[in-house]
This record gives sequence, C-alpha cells and structure tokens, in this order.
Amino acid sequence: MVYRDLQQRFSIFGIAERLIRFLAKDGLVYYGDAILPSGINEIARTTKARVIQGDIFGQHHVTDTIAEVKMLLAPLSRNDIRSVRCIGLNYAQHAKESNLPVPKYPVLFYKPVTSVTGPFDDIPVPLMAQEGKGLDYECELVVVISKEARDVPVSRALDFVLGYAVGNDISHRDWQIKRGGGQWNLGKGFDGWAPFGPGIVSTSLIHDPNALRISTMLNGETVQSSTTKDMIFSVAQLVSFLSRGTTLLPGDLIFTGTPQGVGMGRKPQLWLKDGDKVEVSLEGVGSCTNHVVFLSKSSTKL
Repeated sequence: MVYRDLQQRFSIFGIAERLIRFLAKDGLVYYGDAILPSGINEIARTTKARVIQGDIFGQHHVTDTIAEVKMLLAPLSRNDIRSVRCIGLNYAQHAKESNLPVPKYPVLFYKPVTSVTGPFDDIPVPLMAQEGKGLDYECELVVVISKEARDVPVSRALDFVLGYAVGNDISHRDWQIKRGGGQWNLGKGFDGWAPFGPGIVSTSLIHDPNALRISTMLNGETVQSSTTKDMIFSVAQLVSFLSRGTTLLPGDLIFTGTPQGVGMGRKPQLWLKDGDKVEVSLEGVGSCTNHVVFLSKSSTKL
C-alpha cells in the first residue's frame, strides 16, 4: 500500500522513477517513465513507458498514456543538457594503478555536449583518434542535476540531484596525456565519446549512490569490477564542491570517475579496437552497450 501511495504521488507531481527518452513504435520520440517487469532493474530491457508531457526540468507530468519502446536514446536530448563535467582520479584503486597520488581536490575536466550519445549507439573513432595508441574505456556513475545549485553544503547536495545513470568516458591516452602538453579535453571529447543511459533512475529509488556495483565488460569479458564505495570524493561531496562559486544548472551531467581496470592500467595494456563491444553497467540502473567503429576517410566530415 505504501509503495502504491508513493507511485501515485510521483505521478501527480511528475516525478519519473526511471526516466527514459525513446523512439516509440509510432515513430515519435518521447520522454517517459520506464515500465519494467517485477524484480527487474535493467532499464535496457524496457519495452513500454508512460509518456511524460511538458518540460522535463520544469512543469511536466507522467501521463497514463503508454507507448511501446522501439529504441532507447540518450536519456536527455542535446537541448536539455547544459554541460558535461567529468572527474578524474576519483577511485582510490584507480589512482593506485595509475601510479598517481590521491588528489586533495576533485580533478575536473569537461566534455563537449556533442560527445554525448545513447546507450546503444556506436562509438565513432575519427581518423585523428586512430593515430598512436591508447583508445580506452571507463565505466562511470553519471549524476544528473535537477535544479540550480550554488554553494550547496554536502548535507543538502543530493537534494539537487534528479537521478543517476551509467556512462562510458571513452578516452584516447596519447591525445589525453602525451600530445599537446596533456590534452584531457581533446583526448576525451570526440563526438560520441560519452555514451550514457540507459535511463536516469530517481533518487527516490537510489538512496545511496556510493553503495553500488559498477563494471565494464569488453567482448564479454569483465575488465572492470568495483563499487562506488571506492570513490575518493562521494557524489554529495562532488556536487557540493562543483557548486562552490559556480552555479550548477538543471541538465548538467557529472561523470564521477572510473574504478581500476582501465586499459591503460593493465599489464599488458589493453586498448579498444575496431569492432569491439563495450558494456558498462551500474547496479540499480542497467547497462550501456556500444560497439567501437573506426571511421574511414569518406565517413569523416570536416
């Protein structure tokens, strides 16, 4: 009875438990609240959703209209994403495998909005990123900001979070570290290099984002397996820190760092290749499954 009362309250106030954006079988694109079978948390398995009407970060509500899902898209449209902030070296074991000291403050870099793509889209690798070595994967918990936040204390930080997704911070280590004096933004910011999804799970369902299993599978083999407990800076600490003197906006994404097991840290090192299948997963959310596709000269636009 309590669960049904909560569901009714969420519907009245327009709060989706599992927010998705999808191409429906009627050919239209909708925001929706994913409908999952009992006991299933993998959003990628959804086949139906309650359609949401209105501004996803403003006045909106979950309707009783049910649409059939043909394909899941990035959970937010490009117009609804304000920025993509990313945190480096935020897992203790990852800092250790990188032979770097634990940072005193969060290490921040940005990806362009054009790097964002959907949970099943290909990861395009342009000719520039086919040079040298170092094409790498990074599973990450992604935080979605729900409302303006500035100078927020840690104790209230999660009140400004809409929910959580899983993402893959695709990186080219040569361009990130060796070339051009350390081009983190360049080496991580190519088009389509931030797939995330498969949906955004509300804070009403995930109460503690720092108690979740997170992993990566490469061609069916587990290469990263950890827990968000290993974060150096918790989700609440990150939101609070990033809001100091800088206003976070609704639709801002925060990629919160990756655990150990990245290709750069393995011996021998393990780099992504053309045709590889990469699956990143987060407990309570589900998985993004993407294929690496090396672009040819004819498919690369200037």
